[in-house]
Amino acid sequence: MFQINDYLQRIGLNQPELNVSGLAQLQQAQLRAIAFENINPLLGMVPKLETPALVEKLLIDRRGGYCFELNGLLGLALDELGFTYQTIMARVRMGRSEGGPRHHLAYLVAAEGESWLVDAGFGGPSHFYPLQLDGGQAQQQGDDTFRLRYEAHSGETVLERRHKDGWFALYSFDRAAVRRCDLEAANVLCATWEQSLLAKNLLMCRNTEFGRIQLYNNTFSEFRGGEHFNTAVETPEQLEMRVRHDFGIALTGAELNGIARHLGLI
Repeated sequence: MFQINDYLQRIGLNQPELNVSGLAQLQQAQLRAIAFENINPLLGMVPKLETPALVEKLLIDRRGGYCFELNGLLGLALDELGFTYQTIMARVRMGRSEGGPRHHLAYLVAAEGESWLVDAGFGGPSHFYPLQLDGGQAQQQGDDTFRLRYEAHSGETVLERRHKDGWFALYSFDRAAVRRCDLEAANVLCATWEQSLLAKNLLMCRNTEFGRIQLYNNTFSEFRGGEHFNTAVETPEQLEMRVRHDFGIALTGAELNGIARHLGLI
């Protein structure tokens, strides 16, 4: 079962305090230590969300996962540490004016008399510290700027990241109650639906001390200091180096070969 000390050891963090600073340390430490990855769906497997499965995959086997796994693990830690939070389901937008079905998991966490958006499982350029729900004020995090804007016509709060051309919508959410069956259904949708990006494409992300890295199919990207660098992954050996070294993911030879075949490398 889940043990908080095993989790803290996995993410390299001492026991955080029950405040905003401790919440920020928790989110950032998990984002750096445990990568976003959708290898199981890519290989035809629906991820398991039960606590023993999360512990085995993310803590013992040192794999990564996608939002239902990563934020599922984070929720277990929030429970053990004593944070009060609400589970939310979001609609991914990625620049669109409206999102699709609710298939992203995140949390609104109470700390120091305020509510904060906390997310350690978004496979994109999202916030790496909690964001205050403050009615649209821009919030700076390193080289990035975010805001949470209430959208009256949809009744949703939209998470946006500032680009050079304006605000870019990442995802949107409301405060509808989330049940376990909602998570299970959205998990199957993400892993198997033919219109799901994660069912057909390899996506891996991890925060680093200098910024963020990403592997999208055959393209490895580094984001640092406002700059963006791409490198092609052209051989199984390069793929293994990226997966094991850059993202810190332990895979079997069969799993690596399965990914390589999907990417046309063998």
